[in-house]
Amino acid sequence: MKLRLSYIVPVAVLALAVGLPAVSASAAPAASGTWTLTGSMNSVRSDDTATVLPNGEVLAAGGATATSTLASAELYNPATGQWGLTGSMNAPRQDHTATLLPGGKVLAAGGSGNSSALRSAELYNPATGTWALTGSMTTGRGGQTATLLKNGEVLVAGGDDASFDPLSSAELYNPATGTWARTGSMTTSREDQTATLLNNGQVLVAGGVNGAGATLASAELYNPATGKWTQTGSMSTARETHDATLLPDGDVLVTSGVQTSGSFSELYHPATGNWSAATGGLSPCTLVRDCRFRSSAALLGTGEVLVAGGLTGTSSNPGSTTSAMLYDPATNAWTTTGSLNTGRIDQTENLLADGQVLAAGGESFGAHARTLLASAELYTP
Repeated sequence: MKLRLSYIVPVAVLALAVGLPAVSASAAPAASGTWTLTGSMNSVRSDDTATVLPNGEVLAAGGATATSTLASAELYNPATGQWGLTGSMNAPRQDHTATLLPGGKVLAAGGSGNSSALRSAELYNPATGTWALTGSMTTGRGGQTATLLKNGEVLVAGGDDASFDPLSSAELYNPATGTWARTGSMTTSREDQTATLLNNGQVLVAGGVNGAGATLASAELYNPATGKWTQTGSMSTARETHDATLLPDGDVLVTSGVQTSGSFSELYHPATGNWSAATGGLSPCTLVRDCRFRSSAALLGTGEVLVAGGLTGTSSNPGSTTSAMLYDPATNAWTTTGSLNTGRIDQTENLLADGQVLAAGGESFGAHARTLLASAELYTP
């Protein structure tokens, strides 16, 4: 689970952040490389999911407040910059997954709520604004990954069970039947890993935490044609709660999630199964500003990758950062860009149809205290 990280110190104070004022949709265009406030969500949310719907709106679902897990959901309208409530899920969930299906519905699966490691799953219908239960997973899990395969099925892998032990098992959701079926298990149990659909249809799973509590550098590939996993090259740095982004050339950029020392980012090359450095312009990772947990990443329309927020500092004095960085695949180098208005961890980050990026919710962390956030902001490339 995320709070298992040794990088996090005990929480002394827990507070709620009120929503910040919205920015009018008629406001002047923002300057390139800057963040501007937009409408706040109706509830603070951390460990929720955010999904861009076919109509361009963003569905935020579930997550946690200071005292409870949420079943509520809401929609962000980019045209107005405002959030509006929509139907609530049948079960409160945090650390769940949300997957946009080919037909436009959203599959929410697993997570934790009134009990840990939920088996249940449900579908959001944008046409009606309601949720309906669908088949339950074969195994209850939270903190898993979910990947939409090219055949329209959804691969769910890893996560932790009701005893908070990482899982190696995986299963497939079939939207045509609304049922789940087991598929091959990973070679290693993992939670807080990443999963990325490659251009060749295979799924790359990298890093995470195993059953012994060790942060992993290993990676493996799922082949939908055989339903089996095979090991591939390992990262140079062990990572958990990191980010993974498929680049336009088919390589995968992983960033953040470094627990002690190593490289902030690296590239996976599917053609060779190997990794290479992607640290141009950055110093080595030693629990300073370039090392961050629980940040967010988004591929921009320019082909660059925006990484924002996260937890930085030292183990005795960590804090959420407002800093944001851009990775340029053409130069294999990083540059700084405009800072968030609020330092955030565990926020969602989505690329909108107009090319802007929406960062919403999460937590602000500092002075050994967490502040849960309802605010949201937009990045203009």
